[in-house]
Amino acid sequence: MTLGSAESWIDRIIVVTGAARGQGAAEALLLAELGATVIATDVATEADDLEKAAAGLAGTITYQRLDVTDEHGWADLAQQLGDNRVHGLVNNAGIPQRSRLADVERADWDRVITVNLTGPMLGMRTLAPLMGPGSSVVNVGSVAALTAHHTVAYTASKWGVRGLTRVAATEFGPRGIRVNAVHPGYIDTPMIEGAPPAMLPAHLSLTPLGRPGLPDDVAGVVAFLLSDASAYVTGVELPVDGGYTAHGGAKIIADAVAG
Repeated sequence: MTLGSAESWIDRIIVVTGAARGQGAAEALLLAELGATVIATDVATEADDLEKAAAGLAGTITYQRLDVTDEHGWADLAQQLGDNRVHGLVNNAGIPQRSRLADVERADWDRVITVNLTGPMLGMRTLAPLMGPGSSVVNVGSVAALTAHHTVAYTASKWGVRGLTRVAATEFGPRGIRVNAVHPGYIDTPMIEGAPPAMLPAHLSLTPLGRPGLPDDVAGVVAFLLSDASAYVTGVELPVDGGYTAHGGAKIIADAVAG
């Protein structure tokens, strides 16, 4: 079974948040390549490069500014869509925050929770009425949702995405709407540019595949979860992490013994 022909994606409207660059842009471009009509959103004022990159693809990308924390912005998007059915929503937008528990400021905590957790909730609450049987939501979490490897606000927000995904899968399932989560590991995107230099080698030492992920690695899994190939998959959480979360820390022991 494949992700389907371009004809099977044509007229499918898919909204992708945080799509101006990096992982979100890769998701939007792949979906457009498959033939979908992609509404790419981000807080950035414009994303000309994204629309130019979509030229000549089977589908289309239309960029629209959206702050995922803004209820009115979501309502405006829904109004613009009108009677058009939404076939997919990718809640990709997210922000990091690297303060430890003893140092995190309340304002920083609130901002991370609002973007990373409230944003996906608002997106699903707003667009679900425009979805029907066969529609699919993909919430982008993180390996921080499966471990405690990251700092407190980011980790807490991504653990929240897990609960949000399962509740939504349960509530929307009777309507034929599927809701799943992907948990990327260390993906080479602009989001990690501010990470401490020691983070990459430390991460790779715990990653069986031995390399950082690429945005396309995540985009392919997102496309699968939006496609008919995953028609009986809902409420699942799929790590896209090169095996980082597979061993529970045992890789250090195994490497030491083997060495």
